[in-house]
Parts: sequence; structure tokens; C-alpha cells
Amino acid sequence: PTIGLRTPAKVDEDAQAYESMKNKVLEELKKLFRPELLNRIDEVVVFHALTSSEIAQIVDLMLGRVAQQARSQGIELQFSDETKAILAREGYDPAYGARPLRRAIQRLIEDPLAEQMLAGTFQEGDTVRAEVEDGQVVFVRVHKPGDLELPPPALAAIE
Repeated sequence: PTIGLRTPAKVDEDAQAYESMKNKVLEELKKLFRPELLNRIDEVVVFHALTSSEIAQIVDLMLGRVAQQARSQGIELQFSDETKAILAREGYDPAYGARPLRRAIQRLIEDPLAEQMLAGTFQEGDTVRAEVEDGQVVFVRVHKPGDLELPPPALAAIE
């Protein structure tokens, strides 16, 4: 029996496609580099392009670290699915993979949040959620169940 998401036929197809791609890469290397250099290379590894679900997993892992840093400052940080989608889109490049994601998180999440914390917008004990408004990541304070909402002050009676 097979455990996993792919059927054995799909695994065989993927393995054949990988071998074919690897052979093409090796042929191109032979055209570009002299045998003396190629003989010094122990192994050539050909990477598959990341899938959208793999990119989403990387976004979740990296945001988990950001949330942990915020937690150490006393702030609980949450992320909407739309925020994660923007980060995945801005932080992925087919040529570089997920390498630009770190910079996207810093530019869209860490730097703006730090500025708002320094300005006193968010303080220790707050729960903050990163959401998307008009295509931009914004931060909003989330009301906790224990928060009291005071009614507006009563208007003075006019005599």
C-alpha cells in the first residue's frame, strides 16, 4: 500500500521528469564549461519549482517566527488569509524561489508594526491582527472577550 498524496504512477512520472530535466541541465553544463571544471563538481542537484501550497507553508513558518518575536514584546500577533496571500505573492519569484519572502515580511509586517509600537499605537497585552484594506497590509487591535465596551456618555438633559 502507498501512504501519501501521490499515486505510484504519479511518483514514477515525477521521477522520470526529474531525470529528464537533470540530463538536460548536465548537457547544458557540458556545453558551457570545460571538462576540467566539471570533473571537480561532485554532484549536480536540480531543484523543482515551489508549488503554491509549499509557498504558503513557508509563509506560515516565517510568520510564526514573527509572531513569536511579537509575543516576546507582549503582543499577540495574528494574520488574515489575505495578508498571507499578499506575502506569498510579493515574496515569491520564480527565478529566486522564496528568498525575497524575508524582505517582503520585513517591509510589509515587521517595519510598519515596529513603527506603530514605537508610536504607542499598540502596547504590551494587545492582540493585533494584520489585515488587508485597499490592497495594503494594515494592523488593527483585536478586542478580546474580556474587554469592556463602555456606552457613550449620556447627553445632559436640556431644561
